[in-house]
Amino acid sequence: MGNESYEDAIESLKKLLIEKDELKDLAAAKVKKITAELQTVSSSDSKTFDPVERIKEGFVTFKKEKYETNPALYGELAKGQSPKYMVFACSDSRVCPSHILDFHPGDAFMVRNIANMVPPFDKVQYAGVGAAIEYAVLHLKVENIVVIGHSACGGIKGLMSFALDGNNSTDFIEDWVKICLPAKTKVLAESESSKFEDQCGRCEREAVNVSLANLLTYPFVREGVAKGTLALKGGYYDFVNGAFELWGLQFGISPVQSI
Repeated sequence: MGNESYEDAIESLKKLLIEKDELKDLAAAKVKKITAELQTVSSSDSKTFDPVERIKEGFVTFKKEKYETNPALYGELAKGQSPKYMVFACSDSRVCPSHILDFHPGDAFMVRNIANMVPPFDKVQYAGVGAAIEYAVLHLKVENIVVIGHSACGGIKGLMSFALDGNNSTDFIEDWVKICLPAKTKVLAESESSKFEDQCGRCEREAVNVSLANLLTYPFVREGVAKGTLALKGGYYDFVNGAFELWGLQFGISPVQSI
């Protein structure tokens, strides 16, 4: 194309077509040639994604802009951790809690999984989650457990879509999302005629409440809540509209009565 811009070339072709109708074929060939050259230039300008280089560059940036500028913080973290929060969040790449809540290293002990679900107490089936909760509550002494749901959650969409009749089409996902089946049941009972997208939105919040209730099946969580040393909170991040909701779980013990 030389020094001739794409726009200039097209304009000259338009003029040529108006003046000499018999040159249409020649003009079409030139347009094809110009377009091919433009695509070649665009391809050469774009770099192929290199996952290793991306990780290297990311760490260099972190070390230069954060690690080396906060020696006191990382010096303290080298001695141990004492987070105030335990956070359950979705594995979704769009909803990193540290990013959206501006958590710093050492602020939150996190568990991320499909649809930010907390399963009920089960030493066999859900031992991994139970170990994380036990460690956070009994050893790290966290003061708050926050379960954060989010908009456009694929896990909740799956929960609302799957038949969940035992004829699974997946190895793990259907069995996992069944943890919050009570949320699906409630949403369908209360808004059966609503659009599917609206039902999913309601279920994204209701599933958080199911997880909060499941947390109370862990004896050490229940004890901490009863003593007032541990608080349970639900959250919802709407990244479509840039909004965040937070609510608490009220828990109390009725007065002792003589019978």
